[in-house]
Amino acid sequence: MSDAGPGSDTPVAPPMPDVVGSSGRGDGAPPLISPAAVPEARKSLGLWADTWRRLRRNKLALVGLAIIIVFMLVGLSQIIASLAHIQLTPYDPNGVNYSLSPKGIGVGPSWHHPFGTDYLGRDILSRTIVASRISMLVGVIAVAIALVIGLALGPVAGYYGGFVDTVIMRMADIFFAFPYILFVLLLLTVLGPGFVNVFIAIGLLSWASYARINRGSVLSVKSQEFVEAARAQGASDLRIIFRHVLPNTMAPVYVAIAMGVGGAIVTEAGLSFLGIGIQPPDASWGSMISSYLSYFPAGSWWMLAFPSVALVVTVFGFISFGNGLRDATDPKLKE
Repeated sequence: MSDAGPGSDTPVAPPMPDVVGSSGRGDGAPPLISPAAVPEARKSLGLWADTWRRLRRNKLALVGLAIIIVFMLVGLSQIIASLAHIQLTPYDPNGVNYSLSPKGIGVGPSWHHPFGTDYLGRDILSRTIVASRISMLVGVIAVAIALVIGLALGPVAGYYGGFVDTVIMRMADIFFAFPYILFVLLLLTVLGPGFVNVFIAIGLLSWASYARINRGSVLSVKSQEFVEAARAQGASDLRIIFRHVLPNTMAPVYVAIAMGVGGAIVTEAGLSFLGIGIQPPDASWGSMISSYLSYFPAGSWWMLAFPSVALVVTVFGFISFGNGLRDATDPKLKE
């Protein structure tokens, strides 16, 4: 039978489309599927990517993170300004101007002084900003001291167990047995009030919490396969503890750090309020609240309000972020 011509009524079969990735065989084998036609497989998220994905759903935690970032930027800028001997505040925080306190009770908020002035005519906004430097240093340095001690003793106690664990944990129990603030007061009474002594007192008395938290995590990790593999390869105990075990037990510690910084700020404010913390002329939120408290009945509410709000908002930021981070790293809440 001849091929159909142009004028033939016989329908002509349309050409077969090219199959991307076709096997090109006539044996009936299915055509190969192009990789582009397959949806990309969902990649498994890492620990921190997964934590951040769930943390973003907690709006309160994000608010806390924003507060922490602002607090850190303001505090860091004040530290740099102090080291460079430059002023980044609207006015000299210690500059006395009696014309701005004609009745000895300060002047309320105005365009030039948004937070008002105190009984010596000092700008409260400038003093509140400068005080963030003290709070940031206390929170970071005191927690760093406690963290170094806690992460040196906690993993050792959990890894070795037995007598070593008993000695370290009984030391921690001694620190837990005394009321924290009274213990800090006792230590500052011995060391004396001052900027550095506040760091030392808070740091030395906070290590037990980090040690106990990390010890519990080490107990659940030290028997896993990767630890046994490292031990079989001849790694020393210290290398196993600080190279393999410790990095895999830090998630609860990060939550404790966020909470600890907020707690250290509150402790410093309480000590300064009692007069044994940061000493004048250095501005501290606690010392400002203590100095301005007696002027509140006279109607000078702004003196007490703004340092108090700064303290509450900052601590709220750390606690909110810490709670959100705890929920985001809790394996029981994972999807």
